Amino acid sequence: DEDCGDFLPWLERKAGAKISSVFSIGKSGYGRSLFASKVIRAGDCILKVPFDMQISVDNLLPEIKSSLSDDVGNTAKLAIVVLTEQKLAQSSDWAPYISCLPQPGEMHSTIFWNEGELEMIRQSSVYQETINEKAQIQKKFLSICPALELLPEIFEGVTFEDFIHAYAIVGSRAWGSSKGLTLIPFADFMNHDGASEAIVLSDEDKQLSEVIADHDYSPGEEVLIRYGKYSNATLLLDFGFMLPYNVYDQVQIQLDIPHHDLLRDMKLKFLHEHCTRSMKGVNHFDSSEGSFTVKEVKSARGKGKGLTSALRAFARVLCCRSPEELNDLVMEAAQNDGRMAIRPLRNSDREIQAHQILSSQFTQLIGGYYASVKLLRPINSPSICNTSDIRRQMARDLLTGKLCILKSASTWVKNYCSTLIDTDYPQQ
Repeated sequence: DEDCGDFLPWLERKAGAKISSVFSIGKSGYGRSLFASKVIRAGDCILKVPFDMQISVDNLLPEIKSSLSDDVGNTAKLAIVVLTEQKLAQSSDWAPYISCLPQPGEMHSTIFWNEGELEMIRQSSVYQETINEKAQIQKKFLSICPALELLPEIFEGVTFEDFIHAYAIVGSRAWGSSKGLTLIPFADFMNHDGASEAIVLSDEDKQLSEVIADHDYSPGEEVLIRYGKYSNATLLLDFGFMLPYNVYDQVQIQLDIPHHDLLRDMKLKFLHEHCTRSMKGVNHFDSSEGSFTVKEVKSARGKGKGLTSALRAFARVLCCRSPEELNDLVMEAAQNDGRMAIRPLRNSDREIQAHQILSSQFTQLIGGYYASVKLLRPINSPSICNTSDIRRQMARDLLTGKLCILKSASTWVKNYCSTLIDTDYPQQ
């Protein structure tokens, strides 16, 4: 990468230490990347960046730092540091690093998508999450504006667009360490692979961050690390990219107790008392609605891994038709592990009905996702450069991934119900 040819020598001069001797900077499908310049063996320490060469909230100008409340948060504070160095331009001590950071047009986090582009992913939870995230960033920007006005010689003319760009850089590139949230120059050129075991480590004794290779690399291979165990929705919202196949991908679904359900109040009471405190997999439970995570069910006839026990328990409570059935579930929970409806219902008809509720929900969601995917024509060009085409392809890939997860869950539920019908299931 000719734009960054002098970057590593500059960083090593500034650090007074060797950062790496095994990398060259180049470009890949994910943008700026690090490639092996010689053979790398698993277990090799391939990169060391001293703590004092990392950018943290400690780099905030004193006038700004004293004017910010703790409510602003470290991401916003570090974004102000980035904004400061951007405004200082070539007079910044960090100019070679700042100039290598992506420009707004190169970033594809959904917070940069326009209304028409966001409309492509309305079916996904990322749509509302993006709207919420932009609103939060706008709120933070308004709260820091008085502090920025203290230094008009630097921040005069700063816009929300400037701030959201700096905020996205921090959100997609910063790492947590003993210093808090930090930008680690050079290490943040490494791209993500969900299957990689290599991560950025902090060595408190040596006061540096380092990366250990998780497998062998030949010269010219791109060296990848894992940012975290993130779904494609998180990767798209926070980082602006996705993986073609992501083992950590998932779908958020919601079930609710209808207002016309005569046992609604009783079910709510029991769910709050016996389920939500111990049900793993519940991300949100508010009033009559539960939000659940569904992952790919690998085997159509397996144990349904990917369908959380919390989701199935909610469906079992939902299908109960009498106070006696609900009380039976409470008594059963007390005799076992305390979790309500975590085991198959004793009545096969009710167990089937509970899972048919899930089947109906999956069918409805599959129809919605399929219709959304159908509206997005595939991009046939081998290389996509146009921003709108890149985002269209991302939207299509995001929805297609969710569709595959829902289809796998739907298939498993239907097979499970068929098994119950064909088996001599005890009736009570």
